[in-house]
Amino acid sequence: MPAADTAPPLPASTALNEHDATFRRVAWRIVPCVTLIWFLAWVDRVNVGFAKLTMMSDLHWSDAVYGAGAGIFFIGYFLFEVPSNMLLQKIGARKTIMRITIGWGVICVAMAWVQTPGQFYFLRFLMGAFEAGLQPGVILYLTYWLPAHRRGKALSVFVSASAVSLMIGSPLAAYIMELAQGAFGMQGWQWLFIIEGIPSVLAGIAALFILTDLPSRAKWLSEREKAHIAAEMADEERQLGPREHSFLASLRSAKIWLLIGVFFCIIAGNATLVYYGPSLVKEVGFTDIKTLGWIMGGIYACGWGGMVLNGWLSDRRQETRLHTAAAAAIGAVGLLLAAWCVGEKNAAGLIVALALSSAGTMGAIPIFWQLPGQYLSGNAIAIGLAVINSVANLAGYFSPQLLGYLKTSTGRYTQGLAGIALVEMLGALLILGFIGTRATARRN
Repeated sequence: MPAADTAPPLPASTALNEHDATFRRVAWRIVPCVTLIWFLAWVDRVNVGFAKLTMMSDLHWSDAVYGAGAGIFFIGYFLFEVPSNMLLQKIGARKTIMRITIGWGVICVAMAWVQTPGQFYFLRFLMGAFEAGLQPGVILYLTYWLPAHRRGKALSVFVSASAVSLMIGSPLAAYIMELAQGAFGMQGWQWLFIIEGIPSVLAGIAALFILTDLPSRAKWLSEREKAHIAAEMADEERQLGPREHSFLASLRSAKIWLLIGVFFCIIAGNATLVYYGPSLVKEVGFTDIKTLGWIMGGIYACGWGGMVLNGWLSDRRQETRLHTAAAAAIGAVGLLLAAWCVGEKNAAGLIVALALSSAGTMGAIPIFWQLPGQYLSGNAIAIGLAVINSVANLAGYFSPQLLGYLKTSTGRYTQGLAGIALVEMLGALLILGFIGTRATARRN
């Protein structure tokens, strides 16, 4: 009786091409959706920076009031981020992302009717509470679908949406405020919150139908494609070796607190750029809102370029530690130069300094998020990502408060900018001094 026919094994190059095709399909299904949502999150989170240009005088508020309101967003973020990621594990990513996106969209619209500092603080707190969990939730979600050597570019594209939102959102906000000024008896800053909040509600509804929680549940993948994903994820587990699975045990590790400290330093620089960038440019003489919008768009375009370029370099060299540290150092140098330029009223120098800081600071963020997965897995990484992000984002509370207080008390931004530049440089030094090299999972 003749032996049964057996299919010969696929050549390694053919198998790799099949895997590449599978993960391209996964990326095109997931990454555009979560990237759009992160884009809208940042539009709604930081549009208050442009609203400030006229809202403050309309409502007779000081820089200290604005700094407190801008920063209190991160208190809500801090309190609700870990519960959000824990809920994601129970109900799935798509329902969690829907809940988050609709919630902050509604709050953004409600911001149009604030009249008192108390109302401002309350709604900013609620916006932070609703948005809490989105970034670490998506980062966790991507670990279900993409191994580390394929995740760097996806993370860079996703996280770079924050820079794209600033790049596009800055001139857009300026035009909305100017063109809608006085329509139906409302101010331009009020229309800014309304017009930019509604798309988030719609995107949250769409996420429920586009996203799938796990590869095993994806009806749009064949069984062979699901096997490709499972094989690469299993291979990555073997290569990374033993990692901490218990979250409570991971809290006893100095590495987790070191990662929190590093990201705190990076976020201090980033929050300064997004909440005070327009005010710094206005300080050196650009008072026309549309002109200011285009300048900030160009500055944030450099941030987007830094994210994409650093992500590409990190993936190409399969290295994360030095790429994160170098980018943070560049961001710190840019802020230090900005402190000098704003004091000297050097408009051209300030724009260059902010562009440099934007490229470095924003370029560090997506690469940083590759570091926790080298030390954590399982339940530890699910909650650990949220803890790192929520605690470190308290820098977003302190840095606007510091700048607002110093501007109100001294009339200058110089001291605050220099101080935050030193904080961000500390983050780079912490990486170089205390985070060791560890192999990134490679494809065979």
